[in-house]
Amino acid sequence: QLSGRQKMTESFLSRFREVYLPPAMRPLNKSLIKGDKWKDVDGAQERRRSFLYGFCKKYNSRKKLRTHLVHVVSRIYVEDRHKILYCEVPKAGCSNWKRVLMVLNGLAVSARNISHDDVHYGKHLKKLDSYDLKGIYTRLNTYTKTVFVRDPMERLVSAFRDKFEHPNSYYHPVFGKAIIKKYRQNANEEALKTGSGVKFKEFIQYLLDSHRPVGMDIHWEQVSKLCYPCLINYDFIGKFETLEEDANYFLQLVGAPAELRFPSFKDRHSSDERTNAEVVRQYLKELSKQERQLTYDFYYLDYLMFNYTSP
Repeated sequence: QLSGRQKMTESFLSRFREVYLPPAMRPLNKSLIKGDKWKDVDGAQERRRSFLYGFCKKYNSRKKLRTHLVHVVSRIYVEDRHKILYCEVPKAGCSNWKRVLMVLNGLAVSARNISHDDVHYGKHLKKLDSYDLKGIYTRLNTYTKTVFVRDPMERLVSAFRDKFEHPNSYYHPVFGKAIIKKYRQNANEEALKTGSGVKFKEFIQYLLDSHRPVGMDIHWEQVSKLCYPCLINYDFIGKFETLEEDANYFLQLVGAPAELRFPSFKDRHSSDERTNAEVVRQYLKELSKQERQLTYDFYYLDYLMFNYTSP
């Protein structure tokens, strides 16, 4: 089983070509950090960085990695004033991160006053793939690069709850209708027409299907395919589980204004219980043992890269 997983890891990494791969892990510039307040957060950060670097070095040494650079950086947001590159991982604090980037960029005075629609549909922030090749390379080599991740199963259940358990004018007609049509026996006319009421088990059947009726989506795509953490040497790896302290330490590192703090409010469906380990357990009960195993296998690299405990 282990050698099978190793082959899966290597085949995934061997698909890349023409890639930017820094030769060594760059030390974090901590010149703006004063006192011992951030000592524990910094220790956790260094452990994450060295763990990911060790994992990538182990698998990258075998083959020349290849993929197109513009595709690799397509999920990375740029904040030029403080020289930040942030790779967006949906359901891992990305809405509030984009609010913070807008404040840092002088586009808003306070993160609290920025609406959900402004964050996601406002086109206020630039992405790295909008620059020419020289602009991309310069920023990759000189800016502080960060990614924030989350336990894969928690992220998956959070995405399902957000997109399928609440009214949604995009996910129900586009994904919901296709999922119900393919995976629900004797679906009624109303469900087929609206795409509402997708069950978690049906969603997992879609996720694991090599012939999906509709493509993947960034909300449940693996972090390994969104942010390419073995191809881009991220300087800072934050975790949703320690989101606020990681984010506020990062803001200190890059010289953000002292009064700017990472927002703690829930972006949408604020009355819902946050997706946590217990909530995830309830959803996983709906799956067979084999479906649970295959779902874990689907996110295997994310578990491995970011040192999450298998469920």
